[in-house]
Amino acid sequence: MPPAWPERILERWRPASTPAGADDDRCAIIDIGSNSIRLVVYHGRTRMPETMFNEKVMAGLGRGLAANGRLSDNAMDVAVAGLRRFAALTRAMGVANVRTVATAAVREARNGHDFIDRVAAECGLAIEVIDGEAEARAAAMGLVSGIPLADGVVGDLGGGSLELIRVSGGEMGNRISLPIGALRLDAVRKRDRRALAPFIAKALDKVDWAGEGKGRPFYTVGGSWRALAQIHIWMTGHPLPIVHQYEMPASAPAKLFRSLAHTDLATLKAVPHLSTSRLPSLPGAAMLLAAVVKKLGSSSVIASGFGLREGLLYADLPPEERALDPLIAAARAEGARQGRFAEHGDMLFDWMDPLFSDEPAGDRRLRLAACLLSDIAWRAHPDFRPERGVDVALHGNWVAVNSAERAALACALHYCFGGSPDAPVMATLLQLAPVQLLARARAWGLALRLGQRLTGGTAVGLAASRLERAGNALLLRVGNGHVDLAGGDAVQRRLKLLGAALGLQPQMELS
Repeated sequence: MPPAWPERILERWRPASTPAGADDDRCAIIDIGSNSIRLVVYHGRTRMPETMFNEKVMAGLGRGLAANGRLSDNAMDVAVAGLRRFAALTRAMGVANVRTVATAAVREARNGHDFIDRVAAECGLAIEVIDGEAEARAAAMGLVSGIPLADGVVGDLGGGSLELIRVSGGEMGNRISLPIGALRLDAVRKRDRRALAPFIAKALDKVDWAGEGKGRPFYTVGGSWRALAQIHIWMTGHPLPIVHQYEMPASAPAKLFRSLAHTDLATLKAVPHLSTSRLPSLPGAAMLLAAVVKKLGSSSVIASGFGLREGLLYADLPPEERALDPLIAAARAEGARQGRFAEHGDMLFDWMDPLFSDEPAGDRRLRLAACLLSDIAWRAHPDFRPERGVDVALHGNWVAVNSAERAALACALHYCFGGSPDAPVMATLLQLAPVQLLARARAWGLALRLGQRLTGGTAVGLAASRLERAGNALLLRVGNGHVDLAGGDAVQRRLKLLGAALGLQPQMELS
């Protein structure tokens, strides 16, 4: 069972003031890894910063380390060319704050300082080489920023090393850095396939705290392991191709390894969004993942789209900002950007709260997210508003939310915007979430639709009315001076639909 959202998370829903960094404060991180180099430009230093630009270069800096301990001239040429472009892009975008970090390959190479000096001279970038401890901490913080309730072991697989970190309660525990990155695994496999398993086993023998992972999820970070999650989504026909927080059974990595051994590269190129440059490293990455899961006794494997870069940003936030729920923070920002009335989502949540006062904290946060997003489709054509709501919920850049929870949000917004129970998308939602959760989400959506119709999206109507249970009745009370808002058939019809969804008799009281 996944950990439950604690009741204290409810205190984090309403920031007392505008979050720090909400203004346009562009920043960028250039991550120089052993396999790839990536530039990500972010818009604002907030709990869920928006990605303005994202590009990578597969330089393969770590490929020569196993042979002679040096960065090859060719790899450095590719890396410097990419870094010159990245530096030019950040200047063109007006990004004043650019942080350039390097991990295992540059850290361990005998000529790493030569590369650092060359980048400074030719690109104008000052490289910060972070040690294994800092790399592990950043990976753990990145994981926690995207999956706040994570309780298990994080594995960050880079090109040159594997960091294993115990996380629980938002804090980092035991950790270790092992020299078995994706490029090193590939090099061993190419020399002698039979040597790969003993190579992995010898490295994992150093993890003397492996028992702390028994019966808990293993959280994967890194491009090679994200690629394995994409392949598993494709092979199993999972209807939602979102990698972040995608969960696989503990038996999946071993099956993936066996499948990859009999699957040609041309077939794998059909996997949506899979980076073909990572294909050669996938068999080794799958064998390692299977070995780690077995060593730890993991209950399942959960993929993370967040890692080192997000961890570096998260670490720089003030404590009150880190404490915010990232789903609610992102939904609040999206609702404010696309909705008509900034305060309406919070008011709708309070307005319908008496109907759902006994729901668990996890459902309450989903309902709040739905309320905050309940006005995002007003610019769309009325016939396509349900599709707009479903698309935002299912495919939005949300974190701290799994597939079933995305489906619940989609269901709520589908009905909020007038969607039909017979719409084809409902079959997809039923594949992702249990019927009971979708039934609750349908009631949220119908309550939102009633509130939007009653008030026209304004705060006045919500402040002058109440929605509550009274025995077996669904009672809508409208206060003196605002009874005209309840006139007409539209409000009556929506009240009747909500009553039917909740098994209550609809009544209206005008005073």
